[in-house]
Amino acid sequence: MSSVDTDTDAALDRLAGLVDAAPGTLVLSGAGLSTESGIPDYRGPDGKRRVSPMQYRDFVGSSEARQRYWARAFVGWRNFSAAAPNAGHLAVARLQDAGHLGAIITQNVDELHQAAGAHDVIDLHGTLSQVVCLTCGDRSSRWDLDERMARDNPTFHVHTGEIRPDGDVTLDEIEVAGFVVPRCMVCDADTIKPDVVFFGESVPKDRVERSFALTDEAPALIVLGSSLIVFSGYRFVRRAAQNGTPVAIVTLSPTRGDEAASVVINAPLGETLTELERRLGR
Repeated sequence: MSSVDTDTDAALDRLAGLVDAAPGTLVLSGAGLSTESGIPDYRGPDGKRRVSPMQYRDFVGSSEARQRYWARAFVGWRNFSAAAPNAGHLAVARLQDAGHLGAIITQNVDELHQAAGAHDVIDLHGTLSQVVCLTCGDRSSRWDLDERMARDNPTFHVHTGEIRPDGDVTLDEIEVAGFVVPRCMVCDADTIKPDVVFFGESVPKDRVERSFALTDEAPALIVLGSSLIVFSGYRFVRRAAQNGTPVAIVTLSPTRGDEAASVVINAPLGETLTELERRLGR
């Protein structure tokens, strides 16, 4: 039975007690942890998508779709790549360093956990800092690709303050027209894709198996900033509950997994995790 605490102070005591009794608590993080870094999440408090992300079938379906994606992503990368870890990421890294938290399974593609100093991070959905050619499999740096796109599109000057969780932005068709799509340096195909799991695409099997293994070994599981609407993360909460493993959830809004949790806190992540760190005596 879920215990959704309205008394945040009491809930924090219970959360601290849970983590203190379970050194190496497994972390599952979602987009809500990065919102305080200026990267918005996909969904509002009601669980509905704020934006319509690129679908895998569309991306692989046509060169026109890839042109739209890369034109938008070329602009959005400037803002996305400038994001820095926030208080929540930093608290997680320190709690991990102190032994309170263990491995981190993240649904985010921003690598802000690593930038904050965390280790043993599984990037469940990949990272935007790498790209892969779907034709020949060659992998390379997004930074190098960005330099090539800048050289190939010297007159493409579109500026926006928008930032989205998948790193692209909204552009008009007239702004996209004429954008030169990047081609693979190995096979010359125009099928370069960010090395992330698009909507409609499957998470690589090895990452799923590793995450299940961590879940089975974990003394407890804490979910940070995920609505758990997407099954790729929710399945680990279900597995933990089936194993009888204690589950705690810290997010701004109710989640799909609340019924499986013994502690649920709906509060800002940065201040909540910083306070958790204080209560654990780090």
